[in-house]
Amino acid sequence: MNSIYRDKKILVIGGTGTIGCHLIKRLLQEEPQVIRVFSRDEHKQYEMAIEFANHADRLRFLIGDVRDQQRLGRAMEDIDYVFHLAAMKHVPSCEYNPFEAVQTNVIGTQNVIQAAIENNVKKVLFTSTDKAISPTNTYGATKLTAERLISAAEYQKGSRKTIFSSVRFGNVMGSRGSVIPLFKKQIMENGKITVTDPDMLRYMMTPSQAIELILKANELALGGEVFVLKMPVIRIGDLAEVLIELVTEKQSIPQKIDVHSIGLRPGEKRYEELMTADEHGLAKETVDMFIIPAFFKKKSQKFTESIPVLDMQPISRNVIKEWIENECLV
Repeated sequence: MNSIYRDKKILVIGGTGTIGCHLIKRLLQEEPQVIRVFSRDEHKQYEMAIEFANHADRLRFLIGDVRDQQRLGRAMEDIDYVFHLAAMKHVPSCEYNPFEAVQTNVIGTQNVIQAAIENNVKKVLFTSTDKAISPTNTYGATKLTAERLISAAEYQKGSRKTIFSSVRFGNVMGSRGSVIPLFKKQIMENGKITVTDPDMLRYMMTPSQAIELILKANELALGGEVFVLKMPVIRIGDLAEVLIELVTEKQSIPQKIDVHSIGLRPGEKRYEELMTADEHGLAKETVDMFIIPAFFKKKSQKFTESIPVLDMQPISRNVIKEWIENECLV
């Protein structure tokens, strides 16, 4: 990767989350002038400042909320690149508090757009989710709306040169709120695991894969695109069995761990999607991702012309085990 971040000023919104921490650790290797970490969690900022004490000269911690456009505007002064990671992500919480999800995920994203335009930021990358495709829950619907706001920002920026794009994730293994830390806790404390459905399929990637996608997408972005990683599919029952094997071995837990099916939660899908049928027809393919161009822009010759075919065959338990061990997720 070309070091487009060397001596640049970067703002990571929602930077104290799991992906934010991994991203900042990776960006520090590119020797930026400064990284501003923007979030509303002061305790997480305190913990992060201790963890990254050796980089104190490059990090600045800003308390703020994406719902506050004025605060975002101040945070973006003289900034070159913005990574927008902040969101309400917990599906049941968004279902129970839908307008709170709208204020953070939709209005908050529009505030990021306006602040970036006003401050002449070079690029803004928004992190979306596969749940934005044919959404069946509030979380997915708000992230889809935010995606469309980012793509449509090419209209409202006028003569400003800011480039807006999105990257669409599946589930990131080991992130806060994901099933791996939940399953590990259940194994250690309850002696059993609860799953919605063992045959449920989910697109998943490791934190390292997610970060490389973010950085590659930001480098390639021309304006309005949605970047989608070619993510493998994991069967939830296989993931549960691998975690039982790893955790019981590591923690020397003697008893047998049972797996209980509890059924789908409100708004939850049995199978996720990465793209709609219409997006399939528009998408361009590279070795490791699909690129969905903005519908209102001319076709770019920068990407290979092809129609993607997505493989829904789940990866083996051995691969799952290798990923978890390599990323030290248990």
